[in-house]
Amino acid sequence: MSVAAALQAAAEAAGDRPAMIKGDRTIGYAELDARAARLAGALAASGVGPGSTVAIALYNSFEYIETALAAFKLGARPVNVNYRYLAPELHYVLDYTDAAALVHDTALAAQVRQVAGDLPGLRLILEAGSETEPTGPSVAFERAAEHEPIHELAPSPHGIVLLTGGTTGRPKGVVWDRDGLLGILGSVFRQHGIEPPRTVGEVPERVRALDEIGGTPVVLPMSPLMHGTGLFHGLRTLFGGGTICFCSSRSLDADEVWRTVQQHRVTEMVIVGDAFGRPLVAALAAAEDAGQAYDIGSLRNITSSGVVWSPEVKRQLLRRGAMTLVDNISASEGGPFGSAVASSEEDVLDGRFTLAPVARVLDEHDRDIEPGTGQIGVLASAGPQPVGYLKDPDRTARVWRTIDGVRYAVPGDLASLDADGKLVLLGRGDGVINSGGEKVFPEEVEEALVTHPKVGEAVVVGVPDPRWGQIVVALVAPADALAEVEDEALTGHVGERLAGYKRPRGIVRVDAIPRTPAGKISRGTARDLATSHLKSMKEDTP
Repeated sequence: MSVAAALQAAAEAAGDRPAMIKGDRTIGYAELDARAARLAGALAASGVGPGSTVAIALYNSFEYIETALAAFKLGARPVNVNYRYLAPELHYVLDYTDAAALVHDTALAAQVRQVAGDLPGLRLILEAGSETEPTGPSVAFERAAEHEPIHELAPSPHGIVLLTGGTTGRPKGVVWDRDGLLGILGSVFRQHGIEPPRTVGEVPERVRALDEIGGTPVVLPMSPLMHGTGLFHGLRTLFGGGTICFCSSRSLDADEVWRTVQQHRVTEMVIVGDAFGRPLVAALAAAEDAGQAYDIGSLRNITSSGVVWSPEVKRQLLRRGAMTLVDNISASEGGPFGSAVASSEEDVLDGRFTLAPVARVLDEHDRDIEPGTGQIGVLASAGPQPVGYLKDPDRTARVWRTIDGVRYAVPGDLASLDADGKLVLLGRGDGVINSGGEKVFPEEVEEALVTHPKVGEAVVVGVPDPRWGQIVVALVAPADALAEVEDEALTGHVGERLAGYKRPRGIVRVDAIPRTPAGKISRGTARDLATSHLKSMKEDTP
């Protein structure tokens, strides 16, 4: 079955249940399908069809889901685009993915105008969120409602292209076909012990079975839909006939989150580790102190993936509700690799996970490492998998490998196993910085820094941070009188070239970049210097 047909069958089974809620606006499944069908008609009229890519540069919104569904109806592939990108970054991903259409938020209008003329393959640009008719190459999103609807061109093998990070700073496209994507979305049934549907005819029965046991999800994806975790949870909610809730704020408003949970009886929430967890806990505590505690009794699950979620924050949440916290190790390239599941404070493990049944930790000879030996290996998973990387067969062959007759995703995460078999995640070997769920690539920031005339060399590292998991810190060596340049000038220089989340939070001036005896940059030494520098600054702050 195609993704479009599967979601259509789920929509019919859901009946008049709300599909999406945001603020005071609710959209039902019938209206959602009708809007997506008309958008599909607009895309098709511009030449978008099977195998085309449709780039989505939107905040969490109805329009994001509508665009993804419209692409599925055409057999096209949605592509997630970071709404924080500046023009050069936006140009690269649109060109790299051969985007035939772009749906963007009005906040990106200036960037779109800068790049659109240099992308002849971009046939249609729709702008969402503008109160006036857009100028330049974009057309108002709502104009799509004028087109004849297309509910499905033909059953399609296509799924999505999920942009993720690369060691050079250039995003990589992970290509998920129909079967791989449906494998992930089927988890909405598997988590309740229901076998996912294999045919379109089985979908309504499974949706009803989920409803009968009280498992129909009402999900608040706080994680951006432009990240795989957020998008997958949104789509799996629709596959299960559930309801997606959105907050109106574009940045985290912890009180709005809890008001939304309380008002709409949210059952599941998707967050970005401590970056969201700490403010959420603080808002709960403040409400309790004010004698106006939030009612979060409907909340059954909170899920996070790929970023630090500390034991103390988990314990604070568990003290306030009968919920299950699911801390997943997964990747755009596949998974699951492991999870830490806690339903009580006693269940919370300090930085350790349970290895997934479909996962292994392998040594350099593709053999399982021995628990308790201190061996370090790489994580491998035989769970739902994509086809490979877009336009990169060599890297695809390195990451997806057949081992003992089974295809595994091996993206490069390092791990060891304690004596009791618990998994200890050590991080990605390529030094990618994970700051609040956003991947920052040192080489890209370094390249931006050294374009400043006062900077001779630079090395960028991630330093542990209690809220963000890691923050970006740069060590810079002078081209001449670097001391004359303010920190703000250097970070602003980066901010003029890259998205804001890539700007260094700290600048450490050094006479020379630390190197190994072989002459290579010693990132370990650089990280130690950066950590020590930030610690001394905090100690000196009154």
